[in-house]
Amino acid sequence: MKKIGIDARLYFQTGVGTYLRNLLHYLPKILPNFIQIFVYVLSKDLEHIDFSESHFVIRGVDAPWHTLKEQIVFYRALMQDQLDLMHFTYFSYPILYKQPFIATIHDVTPFLYKTGKASTHNPFVYEMKHLAFAHVLGAQVKHAKKIITPTVWVKNQIIEMYGRQYADTIQSIPEGVSFEFMQATENSSLKSKFVKPFFLYVGNFYPHKNVERLIKAYKIYSHLDGAKKQEDQLRLILVGPDNMFAQKLKEKVEHEKIEGVQFIHDSTIKDLIFFYKHAQALINPSLSEGFGLPLLEATYFGCPVIASDIPVFHEILDDQYISFDPENIGDIVEKLRVASCELRVANNKLKTIVDRFSFEKMTKNVVQLYNNECE
Repeated sequence: MKKIGIDARLYFQTGVGTYLRNLLHYLPKILPNFIQIFVYVLSKDLEHIDFSESHFVIRGVDAPWHTLKEQIVFYRALMQDQLDLMHFTYFSYPILYKQPFIATIHDVTPFLYKTGKASTHNPFVYEMKHLAFAHVLGAQVKHAKKIITPTVWVKNQIIEMYGRQYADTIQSIPEGVSFEFMQATENSSLKSKFVKPFFLYVGNFYPHKNVERLIKAYKIYSHLDGAKKQEDQLRLILVGPDNMFAQKLKEKVEHEKIEGVQFIHDSTIKDLIFFYKHAQALINPSLSEGFGLPLLEATYFGCPVIASDIPVFHEILDDQYISFDPENIGDIVEKLRVASCELRVANNKLKTIVDRFSFEKMTKNVVQLYNNECE
């Protein structure tokens, strides 16, 4: 029996959490009988996670990511279990761990776009933490037997950052639409609350997400003669976490008296399905991404996508979306104007894109890596 560990400490988070929940959802159906899986979750999450599969062992560790406990407590837990292979699903990991492991690196954006002035940390403390994170990522790239990235774009970024000697170590395995969306239905009760048509943004509000520029573009769009004459002017719905970055954007909207912008926090899967199904278009102005799950989710529900002209988005959607220069407010305004037409009908062919992506296929490829590295 081979013992493989999976770092699932971010199980209930967005982004990496979606990756983990889908990997662990499909894994029991695909996993060979000779592999036993050790799933490491935060101790506080133990009571909320239940895997009934006999060859799954759940370990609670009091070791959050980016902490000293991660380097000591998590390291000790891994060493005690004497794993044949460990799968770190995030760049933060115990750097003293030198046993065989593979790593999933979802994105290198945090190392290319610092939060900088938007951070609450003292500038010196922030810079020290950023350097520490960069050191951890470098160690992971150097020591991993295999590295998984969600796109070829992220693979190429890692090669550019660390050298071509790692090219054969990195394998691009695309993600997909979460089973959680496939099994849920829309929250139809929202129909009475969102009667007027709207643009939609789904994601975080970090600076590199470029939402501030989107808001500026929306302000200009909303004052265009054509837009002002519309009886039901399209609003801008921004769905994401209520954090410091969101608060700064809210203050800007309030200070500049921008009407038609609404922030939505703590949305459920059912809420998101409603928004995707009824939005005029999903708008994503990001400057950098590792993948782009909201683009696929929107496409799955037939929602047209208008997004940044960046390589990773073209890798996912080809040219089947309307692109704009994310640093050109005038270009964003123009695409919003275009999107105010019957875009949903014209772009329903976008839905065929999702057939190329699947978390189940992803899991099969990950299991193949497990098999190869455990031989």
